[in-house]
Amino acid sequence: MTEATTVQMLAAGLFALAILHTFSTRFFEQLAHRHPAHAGVFHLLGEVEVVFGFWAMVLIVAMGVLAGRGEAIAYLDSRNFTEPMFVFAIMVIAGSRPILRFALALVRMAATLLPLPANVAFYFITLALVPLLGSFITEPAAMTLAALILRDRYFADRISTRLKYATIGTLFVNVSIGGTLTPFAAPPVLMVAGAWSWDTAFMVANFGWKALLAVAVNGLVVTMAFRRELAALDTGGAQRGEARMPVPIVVVHLLFLAGVVAFAHHPAVFMGLLLFFLGFATAYERYQDRLILREGLLVAFFLAGLVVLGGQQSWWLQPLLTGMDATTVYFGATALTAVTDNAALTYLGSLVQGLSPEFKYALVAGAVTGGGLTVIANAPNPAGFAILRGNFPDEAIHPLGLLLAALPSTLVAIIAFQLL
Repeated sequence: MTEATTVQMLAAGLFALAILHTFSTRFFEQLAHRHPAHAGVFHLLGEVEVVFGFWAMVLIVAMGVLAGRGEAIAYLDSRNFTEPMFVFAIMVIAGSRPILRFALALVRMAATLLPLPANVAFYFITLALVPLLGSFITEPAAMTLAALILRDRYFADRISTRLKYATIGTLFVNVSIGGTLTPFAAPPVLMVAGAWSWDTAFMVANFGWKALLAVAVNGLVVTMAFRRELAALDTGGAQRGEARMPVPIVVVHLLFLAGVVAFAHHPAVFMGLLLFFLGFATAYERYQDRLILREGLLVAFFLAGLVVLGGQQSWWLQPLLTGMDATTVYFGATALTAVTDNAALTYLGSLVQGLSPEFKYALVAGAVTGGGLTVIANAPNPAGFAILRGNFPDEAIHPLGLLLAALPSTLVAIIAFQLL
C-alpha cells in the first residue's frame, strides 16, 4: 500500500463518517423533533440521499483549505458525473405513467401464465421478471419500475413491515444480479466490459444463466414465504380509475426511454432528450402523474457525492483487492461492496494489468452479489430507497433491517456465482 497523502487520509475518514451517517439518519430525525427551531437542517441531514453529497462538500472545502482552491476545483473537474446524470434522466422517464402502465401490462400478462392467486403471481413476476429487464433498459430503470409497481400495488395496502423488508432486500439483490445478461446495463459490469472485451455472449455464458436462476429462486422463496399475506390483500384499488392510455403516447415515451439508454455515455445527448421529454410530458399533462423529479435529483446528488468521495479511496482499496486470490477476492468484493459502490470496485480492477480470467470473474461476480446489502452498494439502490421509504414506519428504512433482509438472497447469489 502506497503512503497516503493528508487529503487521502482525510477523504478516507470522511468516507467512514459518511457510512456511519447512513446508519444514523433516524438520530437526526429525532433531533428534528426535539429542536423544532432547527428541524429543517436536521431533516436534511436525516435524508439518506443527502449523506454522501454533504460529506463530499466537506471534503472539497477541506481540500480547498489544505491544497488550495485550484486543486480542489481541478479534482472536481476530473470526476465523471455521467452516471448520476444518467440515473436522474432514466428515473424521471421510467417513472412516468405511460411507461409504468406498459410495464404493468407486461407483468399482468406474465402473471396470468402462473397457476397462482393473482396477487401472489403478480408479486413473484415483479420480483423475478422486472429486475431481469435491467439487462436491457438498464438497472436504474428496472429498479424505478419495480419500486413504483410494488409501492402502488402492495406497499400502499398496509402490508406487514416484515414483508416490506423482505421485499426490498430481495429487490435490491435481484436488480444487482439481474443486469448481468448484457455488458452495458449493470454499472459494475459496464466499468470493465470495454477494457476486458466482455460481450453479450460472454456475459450470458458466464453470468447470465446463473443470474436467471438466482433471481427466480429469490423471487420464489420470498413469494412462498409470504403467500398467505399476499393472497389476502385487496389490491383492486390499484387498478380502479385507470383511464385508457393512448398507444401513440406510450410509444413516444418508450422511444424517449430507448434514446436515453442508447446514449447512456453521452450526457449532452441524454440530458437533451430529458428536456424534450419534460416538454412533451407538459404538453400531454393529462396522461401524467407527478414526475419523480425530486426523488431523481436526490438520488443523483447521492451518487455524485459517492463519485467525489470514492475517487479518493483507491490508495487503500486497490492494494487490498489485488492482494487476494480469485476466491478471496470474490468474498472480499461481496463484503466491500456493502461499504462502497460496486462500480467503484470493478473500475479499480479494470486499471490493473495482467489479471487472470478467474480474478476478473470473481471481482465482478462478488461486486454484483453484494449489491443489495446496503443502499450505497449499487447505483440503482438509492432510487428504490427513495420511492419506497415513505411506506416504512417513520418513513425510514433501517440499514440493519435492509442488511438482514438481503442476506438470504445474497446467499442464493453466492451459491449461483461461486458454486455452480
